[in-house]
Amino acid sequence: MKTQILPVRVIALLLIIILPNVAHAEQASESYQEIEWIALMPKDDLDALMNPPDYLLGIEDGSEQDSVEALNEKEGVDENTKRFQNALSSTRVIDTYADKRIRIPGFIVPLQSDDSQQVTEFFIVPYFGACLHMPPPPPNQIIHSKAPQGIQLDSLYDPFWFEGTLVIDTEENSLGTSAYRLKLNKAYPFEEE
Repeated sequence: MKTQILPVRVIALLLIIILPNVAHAEQASESYQEIEWIALMPKDDLDALMNPPDYLLGIEDGSEQDSVEALNEKEGVDENTKRFQNALSSTRVIDTYADKRIRIPGFIVPLQSDDSQQVTEFFIVPYFGACLHMPPPPPNQIIHSKAPQGIQLDSLYDPFWFEGTLVIDTEENSLGTSAYRLKLNKAYPFEEE
């Protein structure tokens, strides 16, 4: 299955426009620092994703050229394209968040479930459908976590708040690669005020 490129621009816009507003919808717990997703990404990675190569605008959705693989096979690419390619797979992290108690909104991409269909291992991602219906976010925008007690997930569209200690640790899976891990203390449904 090909991974489409064009939605990356949409994803980047979501990271910048929507999530900062969502993250402040509810007051953070006293013991957790509420963070926004873009805080986990180096500025130059974000800049590269926000400035994709011009030729990508001319690629038709769903065509053979509309894939990360096609972008990576492109020869004679300029510096802007190289920066964009690197940002799409960046595992570069923000070290100041290592071992910090954080609170972040996000969506669950299930990796493992228990016998009662409770999600026990998952990726936390900034937008619904990530890794499943769209190209995966860059690894520095994916957080791996486990919940041995399980989390009831009725729909991939259900947002959650996640609280725990953030660790810098890379986890690879067929659905994506994460550059962070959250030692989960609490996950609960996101509710707007």
